[in-house]
This record gives sequence, C-alpha cells and structure tokens, in this order.
Amino acid sequence: MDFDAALETHLDAIRRRDLDAFAATVHEDVTLVLPNGTLVCGRDEVVDFHRGWFGSDTWRMDLATERRVSAGDTEVAVFLVDYHDADDGGAPYHRRYRLAMVFARHDGEWLLLHDQNTLV
Repeated sequence: MDFDAALETHLDAIRRRDLDAFAATVHEDVTLVLPNGTLVCGRDEVVDFHRGWFGSDTWRMDLATERRVSAGDTEVAVFLVDYHDADDGGAPYHRRYRLAMVFARHDGEWLLLHDQNTLV
C-alpha cells in the first residue's frame, strides 16, 4: 500500500471510530502527545485511549492539510484541525490545533509512529 492510501485508511478509521481498523495502522512503539501535553506511549495505551474517545458520538473533527514531507521510509503529514465536541455537562466547545503525524514503513506497511497535537 502506498502512503496516500495508508494515510486515508488511518484517517478513515478515526472518522468511523473503528478501533480495530485504527489499531492496524499504529506502530507498536507509537507516541501520542495530546493538546494538554499528556504523553501516551505504546500501541496498547494509545488504542486504549482511542477506545474511550471512539466511544463518544459527540465529537467531530475537520482536517485541512498544511504540509506533507517524505524522507525515505518516513512520511509526515501536518493538518490544521477544527475540533467540535461537548464537555461533560453537554456544553459544546470548539478547538483548533495542529495535528502532526509521522508514519514509518515497517515490514512493507505504513504505521503511525508519532502523533502530536498542538493547540493554536
């Protein structure tokens, strides 16, 4: 699978809240940095985090591609994200942040190795 298809598979798994499809796109040693600075490491912990997030039907995120960089067996995709959700009390909120994802080719597959979320 080429990188464009792998990236679309990963993003589609997120849009559909499909945990199994998402997990299949994630490297065993993945690192996730949340907008508040929380660090989540390893596929099991990252998938567990997404289990809770995917379980909610209150959020949506719109992505605008800002940058793509290719360097051999590494690909970087940077997006500007408009994120809409509701807090625990049901009040809606909106956040804008940059999402930078680093994928590495591992055994012929493109897998998410680093996911950085930075508020703007």
